[in-house]
Amino acid sequence: MLTCDAAVVGGGVVGAAIAYGLAGLKLDTVLIDEGDVAFRAARGNFGLVWVQSKGIGCPPYANLTRGSADHWLSLAEELNEVAGVDVAYSRQGGVHLCLGEAEFSERAALMKQLEAETQGDFKYEMLNYRALAEMLPGLGPDVTGGSYSVLDGHANPLFLLRGLHAGFRKRAGRALLNAPVRSIRPHAGVFNVQAGNETVQARKVVLAAGLANAKLGPEVGLEVPVHPLRGQILVSEKVRSFLRIPTLHVRQTAEGSVLMGDSHEDVGFDDGTRPDIMAEIARRATRAFPFLSSARIVRAWGALRVMTPDGIPIYAQSESCPGAFCVATHSGITLAASHAFDLPRSIAAGSLPAELDAFGTGRFDVH
Repeated sequence: MLTCDAAVVGGGVVGAAIAYGLAGLKLDTVLIDEGDVAFRAARGNFGLVWVQSKGIGCPPYANLTRGSADHWLSLAEELNEVAGVDVAYSRQGGVHLCLGEAEFSERAALMKQLEAETQGDFKYEMLNYRALAEMLPGLGPDVTGGSYSVLDGHANPLFLLRGLHAGFRKRAGRALLNAPVRSIRPHAGVFNVQAGNETVQARKVVLAAGLANAKLGPEVGLEVPVHPLRGQILVSEKVRSFLRIPTLHVRQTAEGSVLMGDSHEDVGFDDGTRPDIMAEIARRATRAFPFLSSARIVRAWGALRVMTPDGIPIYAQSESCPGAFCVATHSGITLAASHAFDLPRSIAAGSLPAELDAFGTGRFDVH
């Protein structure tokens, strides 16, 4: 039996960030992960640290997003120092491109709403084609304009995952890998987690297992209504450097390849690909940057987002099983700094802060 202060279930970006933060607070932490058989969202993540459009209609989510984005540079620098991993983070702004006047008008209204809901704390500009063309070489004539926010950035999600795991080990964290959680049994103030062939006994347990939270939550008195939403990504060969800032649908990596994506497909647990969806992704990308039509596609894949009924994250703690917490979100990259710095302090203290009240599961009718 392994004994520890805290057991974190789920070794993806969300769970790894929380475990990294807990270990940094000197809590003896065990990170439990079922291995690469998991529906890892990080492998299909676009890598955006995105503030614009997050939290429209939900100011607490907008504030949470902004706070995490503001601390992302500190996280990147710390992972470089602690783990020796450069996560290729850059914050030079980001653009949501609009194809046509209707998209532009709709986008302008949403940005105005977000500005009002955050009481002017959100910084953005609506730019026409000419202004964007000066920022984005190779921009196509089908682009009407778009929204630009200096608050946005991007990073390599796989390097982030690697850095968090490496940093966790540097902080004396213990990882139990290839160990699917079979049961969680609260007893006498501790949690007995049966994972693979091992039992982990912990004073606190954090469910950060993505889509598996729906099954594991009830074992600690939490209903976690999450469902999969597939997204597909195309990856081009390396091309000349042309895109220093990311857009929502097209992003150039530090290595020179181009990511194209942002599909949304309700297909259950199918993480495959469909030619018609890939064709639509390519069509929008080449309308935005016509020269990409001559670039070769070298990889394509699908991955499953962790979605809640309203698209807003879940941060919950169990009333019937004190010491049990749950986190579920499709925004694990943007919120990584919050999960590594702020959330672990609250978990260590034993209670989530009032500013996370809006993210509880009480907002859902789960019966």
